[in-house]
Amino acid sequence: MSTGVIIALIVVVAALVAVAAVLAVRARGSHGGHGLKRRFGPEYDRAVARHDGDVKAAERELGALVERHGGLRERPLEPAERERFEARWTAAQERFVDSPREAVVEADRLLAEVAGARGFPAGDQYEEQVAALSVHHANHVHGYRRVHRVAQTSAGGFGTRHEAAPDAYGTGEGRASGLDGGAPDTEDMRSALVEARALFDDLIASSGRGADRHRAQEPATRDRTGHRPQLGFHRHQTKEG
Repeated sequence: MSTGVIIALIVVVAALVAVAAVLAVRARGSHGGHGLKRRFGPEYDRAVARHDGDVKAAERELGALVERHGGLRERPLEPAERERFEARWTAAQERFVDSPREAVVEADRLLAEVAGARGFPAGDQYEEQVAALSVHHANHVHGYRRVHRVAQTSAGGFGTRHEAAPDAYGTGEGRASGLDGGAPDTEDMRSALVEARALFDDLIASSGRGADRHRAQEPATRDRTGHRPQLGFHRHQTKEG
């Protein structure tokens, strides 16, 4: 073998090693601190807080979530399917005026169904469903946790879809929603429903249509006088409180 061929082989091998090293660094970056922080946004901060400031432990947890759910491919909704979900959400918002507890329970149930229809774990696997959503919809998944927590606390005689461990995948969730182990008031339910809607819009919008059209249908509903109050309906607080 000539010297020129040997040199050429050495150059080729060196180039392949360099390419492999670059790819390895990029792969580590996608799961490393900066990559995880970009991907998870507010979920990254929650994970760090949940681990009492232990960044490495938080990143191990988030990296494991990416390994487990990062390959999930969301299924687009059919137009008719999407419209049915939108109609049900609108109905739940309108129901809030007279039955806020039922509205919140329905919103919790609806988010589970929409996520399942998009290809996430089924709604009866709440923890796995939220974990997968946190990988793909990190900016809004906490709204699902909040509405689920409020729904579970306020459901009472309505029956619950599933049980979740306290503060699962979130920190101080009960305190943040003002529950502190007690029954949620109308404002707790209103704010939970508003935050949960952001995830609903995200799931609907990422299915092939922008969220602007749906956001134009604000959750404020007409009361019996024909006015459109903001979601929260002070008129109803005296009835529920």
